[in-house]
Amino acid sequence: MIKIVQLRLLLLVGFSLLSPFASATDIVSPWLIEQRTPYNEIQQQTSALQLTPLTSAKKSWRICALVPHLKDTYWTGIDYGLAQHAKQLNLKFELFEAGSYYSVQNQLRQLDNCMKHSFDAILLGSVRPDLLDLYQAPITKPVIALVNRLNHPKVNTRIGVNWYQMGYIAGKYIKLQAKHPVNLALLTGPDKLGGSDLVEQGLSTALKDSLVTVSAVHHADNNRNLYRDELESLLNEQIPDYILGSAVAIEAGVSMLRQHQLTDKVKLISSYLSPAVLRGIYRGKVEFSNDDQVVLQGKLAIDITVRELEGAKAFGDIGPKIQSLYSGHISNEVLKTSLPPADYYPIYRVNTEY
Repeated sequence: MIKIVQLRLLLLVGFSLLSPFASATDIVSPWLIEQRTPYNEIQQQTSALQLTPLTSAKKSWRICALVPHLKDTYWTGIDYGLAQHAKQLNLKFELFEAGSYYSVQNQLRQLDNCMKHSFDAILLGSVRPDLLDLYQAPITKPVIALVNRLNHPKVNTRIGVNWYQMGYIAGKYIKLQAKHPVNLALLTGPDKLGGSDLVEQGLSTALKDSLVTVSAVHHADNNRNLYRDELESLLNEQIPDYILGSAVAIEAGVSMLRQHQLTDKVKLISSYLSPAVLRGIYRGKVEFSNDDQVVLQGKLAIDITVRELEGAKAFGDIGPKIQSLYSGHISNEVLKTSLPPADYYPIYRVNTEY
């Protein structure tokens, strides 16, 4: 009990002490990352790498970042890493959010704006993998995929993790825990957008020849109220043994299970991490979460973009190693690599004149 209290205090102190921009000493140690091959494939081989972060850039490059939304701490964590490292390297940086995974035209307009103005490179967190096929104007600047898959012959670098593996790892955890037949309900995110489809594919592979049956699949945009509606519908139909969902869905699930007095009957599995999911693990309300180290992903994206602008070859698929978090198995680095500070508000511009 004392150890649990100490861990909770450490978590709270960590959130309170982290500032929007960490000190320069944070970038001295090498980043532990993975290279994945073949590029842009669903099933890949990985090799461990160490990359020492840049401490300066040859010029104040101007980088445009496009993301689907900033509705949850996944993308605000990405933004935090991007803005932090852009400031450390004295870059000019601007970020634009489409508004949702369904805002294809808005993101195309933002892409066109970045392509036609004085940016040196574009980091594209695409709302759909074929977005560049829908873009009618010439692609005249380097485009690097950010988090989400981007299918285009001119894109040869993606910063992020393999979302098929995110589903596979979560599925293996459930499979190992299931000692008798159990039902699993899914609320993975927008239908076939972002990483949702790949998570479901990886999960399906992991659960082959298991005691786990997928008893329901629900999809919704990353909005807590929408997920509450989906959870209400689900719990009216059945009481599954496990619910696997996006962090936003699992956050809603904690309160919904409490409301229905099902906290001890249904186990919650999150496909990715958020501060509320981490608190849920500490408090015994969430069983498991993947952690793909989004702050590190943001920093790495800026670093790789600068390296390529300064002559490096394409890096292919590169990103952090996916961590597994559950009670008694939480990395001491989680507050540094995976979550923005508790009081962080998204930063849209760094070192710009307006």
